Amino acid sequence: MSQASDAMELREEDIAKHVSVAQALLEGFDHAPRIGKPTDESAQPERSPGIGTRRRFRSTTPGLATRRTTPSGAVQLLARIEGADEGDTLITPLQATVMHALRRATAIALAVAENVAEQSGLGDLKRANLEGSLPAARKSEFSELLAAEALVTLYVFGNATAYLLSSHLSETTVEVGDVDEVLTDNGQTALHGALWELDQDIAAHAQDDARLVATVSAFAEALMEKVALRAQTAPRLEAFRGASWRVEADDFTVAGFSPASRAKSTKLTMTFKKPNEVVGNHIAKYQAMKLAKMLMAYDFDRRLNPFAELGGFIFTFMGDGAPGTGKTTLIQMMAGLISEYCGNADYPFRYQNLSTDNIDSYQGKSGQNAKAFINTIIDPGVIGFGTIDDIDQLAGKRGDRQSSAGQLEITAVLMESFAGANTVVRGNCTFGMFSNYPENVDDALRQRAGARFLVDGPQTREDYVDILYLLMGKNHDIPLGDHNVFEAQAIKKAVAASFDAHSRPHEAGLLRVYDAVRGEIGELDTINKLGTYLKGIQEADARFTGRAIKNITDAVKVRAMDFELPDEWMENPDLFLFKGYDEKKAMIEDMRQPITVEMVVQEINRYADSEFRYADKSDEVAIENAVREMGRMEEAKKRYLGGRT
Repeated sequence: MSQASDAMELREEDIAKHVSVAQALLEGFDHAPRIGKPTDESAQPERSPGIGTRRRFRSTTPGLATRRTTPSGAVQLLARIEGADEGDTLITPLQATVMHALRRATAIALAVAENVAEQSGLGDLKRANLEGSLPAARKSEFSELLAAEALVTLYVFGNATAYLLSSHLSETTVEVGDVDEVLTDNGQTALHGALWELDQDIAAHAQDDARLVATVSAFAEALMEKVALRAQTAPRLEAFRGASWRVEADDFTVAGFSPASRAKSTKLTMTFKKPNEVVGNHIAKYQAMKLAKMLMAYDFDRRLNPFAELGGFIFTFMGDGAPGTGKTTLIQMMAGLISEYCGNADYPFRYQNLSTDNIDSYQGKSGQNAKAFINTIIDPGVIGFGTIDDIDQLAGKRGDRQSSAGQLEITAVLMESFAGANTVVRGNCTFGMFSNYPENVDDALRQRAGARFLVDGPQTREDYVDILYLLMGKNHDIPLGDHNVFEAQAIKKAVAASFDAHSRPHEAGLLRVYDAVRGEIGELDTINKLGTYLKGIQEADARFTGRAIKNITDAVKVRAMDFELPDEWMENPDLFLFKGYDEKKAMIEDMRQPITVEMVVQEINRYADSEFRYADKSDEVAIENAVREMGRMEEAKKRYLGGRT
């Protein structure tokens, strides 16, 4: 379901013929490290402290001066794994799992490398070299192809190892550092170097089963990262980059230097909320409900969502409002809906929140945590929902002296991930940023939120009656009175009224611009007049840039998709979810509505209102702080002068 359909099958017989070689490598081989340093190498004490000695002899023979003189030693990885439990004589199930995963990954790596060698011509050159008939003119090509084979072997080995062990990881984490012993002589030597360093890491970090799995997995991830970086400038890798292989038995796909990930759901422990339990917040609730269903249109074979292609998919959004207005409840409602829909369709679903726990004092670690959060959610093999609650506390504002280095790292990662040069919106996930103080969020990061949800809580008398009724529960005998419970929360009726309310701006600064432009050019009923209005907004607020226009047009496209996919389609996946991509796209197109001038004006006002609201709050806070500081200085001056007299 989650794999590309054009991958070549890597047959089991092709893998099986390399199992004996893989087994032999894990049982033992000799290796003299060239780059890496043994972790168990202890410094030898000086024989005669205080007595001068002659300098060590250094050969001047070319080649000998740089040759590594560390003696070779036996690398017995199976024995090392077996001994990673403080002396237990029996192999534990997890140890056996790690052994099997390493053998399987090694065999897969050798099989893929063999396939690549046949496609790239390396196989023919190897045979010619064995026969002694390799032309001198092709020796350089031969060396480059051997180096490419080494990189392919190492990457597939790391990729397969990380993939096979992903479902056995616990909360335990291990930092193994960089992988040093990356050798590119050929595939076999490359595996020797990698397995030697893995043996060193297991000896240093794996004191129990949980740390064993974490160590091997962390090593595999670090190896992939190092090799992928090396491969960016390495030649002769076209045969590997341009093809993909699928191992059916493991549901594992090799697709160039892209890591595979097992499509597994995360276990949710939050309390879900029903839509009628979210009082007020009509537009935010309506868009969250629509977005939950939009996500379900994602096609796992095509790895694309028809809504992302047609326009109107919300990849990032920001929910802002005063404390206690229902932002957390909105998250619980949306996560609950997606979880329920995914459960009906048997789709893997991941939810994760980026919190202040991810800010680390170590340089670069906060950015790594944020990137790991992003990668977990954007995995094309799952439906993902990521939230960043209280983003003003988490992501630093550039130029703010109170922002820590870790906060600024998170800001940089989020900006690059949400709207960077390499951002790909497939339509399988969405990110929600929530804040009580959005004016404290970096301007560029805030503008990367494609949609704005004003979470203003209950507003009308009916809203307050509904929320009181809801929170009081059933354990009382107080009569309801003259009121129809939750009638005011009827989505379509409430949303229509909420959208109509944005036919005119709400913020005073924007209202002045709106009235001035309308007074000058009349009703905003053409593209030219709407563009003039946008220019007027930009003159009033220089932060209103091209990205703001894109966000507005995206919101308009969402309005064009102003329909809810029927609940029956979510409850019975065969009606929609399990259909082919083109059929789903056609069904969605049939429901699309035409874009009107009223929609555009309302969305301009909605977005610009939020920007003016943020700017006004930010300016007001700055003014209040300045006034408070001036008052302090004035009082300090009085006391100082009074003390001198």
